[in-house]
Amino acid sequence: MSQFCRALEHAARPSLLSANRCILGLSLVPCPRLVPRLSLHKPTSYSRGLKSTTSTAAAAKMSFPSKIQAIGINKTGDFDVIEKLELPFPQPAPGNVLVKVHYAGVNFIDTYFRKGLYPINSFPSALGSEAAGEIVALPTDEKVLNDEEFKLRKFAVGGKAAVYGQGAFAEYVSVPWAKVFPLPDGVSTKTAAAALTQGATALTFITEAYNVQKGDTILVHTVAGGLGLLFAQLIKARGATVIGTTSTPEKAEIAKAHGADHVILYKQEDTVQRVLELTNGEGVHAIFDGVGKDTFEADFKMIRRKGTIVSVGNASGAVPPFPPLKLVEKNVRLLRPTMGNYVYTPEEGRTYSTELWRLIADGTLKIRIHAEYPFTAEGVQQAQKDLVGGKTVGKLVHKLAEP
Repeated sequence: MSQFCRALEHAARPSLLSANRCILGLSLVPCPRLVPRLSLHKPTSYSRGLKSTTSTAAAAKMSFPSKIQAIGINKTGDFDVIEKLELPFPQPAPGNVLVKVHYAGVNFIDTYFRKGLYPINSFPSALGSEAAGEIVALPTDEKVLNDEEFKLRKFAVGGKAAVYGQGAFAEYVSVPWAKVFPLPDGVSTKTAAAALTQGATALTFITEAYNVQKGDTILVHTVAGGLGLLFAQLIKARGATVIGTTSTPEKAEIAKAHGADHVILYKQEDTVQRVLELTNGEGVHAIFDGVGKDTFEADFKMIRRKGTIVSVGNASGAVPPFPPLKLVEKNVRLLRPTMGNYVYTPEEGRTYSTELWRLIADGTLKIRIHAEYPFTAEGVQQAQKDLVGGKTVGKLVHKLAEP
C-alpha cells in the first residue's frame, strides 16, 4: 500500500473499526434505526448559516431516506466502470458529522481508485474525496462533544462545512468530525468543494515540504491546472518568483493572471534550458512536480545545489525506482509527502483549514472552477476524461443539490 493510502487509512481508523463499508473516513453502511440516533444539537450564536433555533426544530423533524444515490464503482477498470449506485443511508457513527452534500470536487486520486492503483476495501464503492454542504447531524459521543478541538470548530446543525475523505460522490456522507471543516461567511459550498483538498495540499506543501521564502525561485509543473494555479498564487504571495510549465499559450495567460512570472510552453520550448536561463544557470530553489515519470529526470537538471524536489502527483505515471546516490550530486532533498500527514491531528486540520478559508475570503486566493459537471455516471466519466486528458484549466466540481 502506498504512503498516501496508509496515511489516510490511519486517519480514518476509528470509523473502520465500527463499519464494514467505511472507506478512508466516510461511512456508507446500513443503519435501520437511523433517525433516533441523530444528534440535532441546538445552534449557537456563532454558527454560520443559522437564522434561529427554528432551523434546528425543522431539522429534528426531517425524515431521511433509507437509500441514497451515489456515483462510484463495483470493480476497478477504465472510465466505463463508473456507474450510478444506490447505497444505504450512511450511518451517523457516534464521532461523526452527517452532511448533506451540495458540491463535490474532482481530483486525480479519484482516477487512482477507479483504476485500482490505490486499494478499495469493498464494493460497491462511491468515488470522490472532498465535498461541501450542510451539516444535518452532530456526534453523540460525550468524549467528542467535550473535546476542546471539537468545540473550537463551532459545529452546528444547519451550518455549512467542507469534508475530506473517500466516498464523497454521494447525497449524504457521515464523516469523522476531525475531517469536517466549518465554513465562514465569504466561502460558499461550491468554492469550498473546489478548494479543500488542493488548497490544503498547496498550503501545507509550501509551508512544510519546502518553506517558500521571499526571494526564492520556484518551478511549478502544470501550473495552469487546479493545483498549479493555487501553488502560483500562494508562492507569489510569499514574495517568491514563480516559473511554471504548461501546454498552450491560452493556459499560459491564465497562469500569469494567477501569479506566474514566467511560463514555459513545454511542447514548444526546451524546459531545462529555459529554466537555467531564467536562473543564471543556478537552477530553482524548489520544484513542485505533479507530472511524475515524464519530468523526473529533468527535475534534477533544473534544481540548484541543496534544492528541494517535491513530488506532488503522478499525472504521467509513477516515478520508477532509482538509486539514492542520485541525490548526491547536488545534495538534493526529494520528498513525496501527503497532505493527510500534514493535517494528521485535529489541531493541524483546524489551523490549515482556517488559514485556507481566510485566504479565500480576503481575496488572496482565487479559486478558478473550470466546469460544473452533472451528478451522473456520465458526468463523472466525462470529468475524469477531461482531467486526465489535460483539457482543463482550474478545478472541476459536481453539483449534487441546491445550496
